[in-house]
Amino acid sequence: HEPVEHEAQIRLLEEIKNRSGRNSVLVLRPADAAESTIAWKMAMENHNTPTGLIFSRQTVKDIHSQVVDTYEQRFKEALGMEKGGYVVMQEQNPDVVLVGNGSEVSTLVDAAHIINKECGIKSRVVSIPSIGLFLDQSEDYRHSVIPADGKVPTFGLTAGLPSSLLRVIPTGKIYGMSRFGASAPYKVLEEKFGFTPEHIAQEIKRYLGK
Repeated sequence: HEPVEHEAQIRLLEEIKNRSGRNSVLVLRPADAAESTIAWKMAMENHNTPTGLIFSRQTVKDIHSQVVDTYEQRFKEALGMEKGGYVVMQEQNPDVVLVGNGSEVSTLVDAAHIINKECGIKSRVVSIPSIGLFLDQSEDYRHSVIPADGKVPTFGLTAGLPSSLLRVIPTGKIYGMSRFGASAPYKVLEEKFGFTPEHIAQEIKRYLGK
């Protein structure tokens, strides 16, 4: 209902190692239908630990309609989530890297289109369904997705506690929730708490000083 603290608690379990040295839980928060299908596949194939699947209750856009032409292309691209995180939308020499998971990814894609149209800002959009699994990847891979040299600003978006993204965005800006939610239709809540593409676009521009 108002799961801000529940997601944070589940995410914390990714940081605890079991006796085999693995993350004690595989946590997945898929961004759309393609990621949801792959998340279920990953859960069925995970014989080492429990799997936590985190879904949104509201209607979520299929990202293929925002980024690529067909669902088949989107599904192939979304297989990148088997590494915990991957690039959803790429621009050459991006001005900012936008990072999220779940329903926030499509919001970031829409916001990226807005800031490009209004200011010419080029964005890389990254989906991180599993923070723990992403951090298990090689440093080279992680830095190819989210640059760590500080040359490209990073903006994170989460409908949960901002601290949930700190392990992948140790520097930069994270826009999230620092209070419990409210009971209302999700469109009303998006407006109230500033989770519309238009508002997030303004937050990104403010962060970049545009």
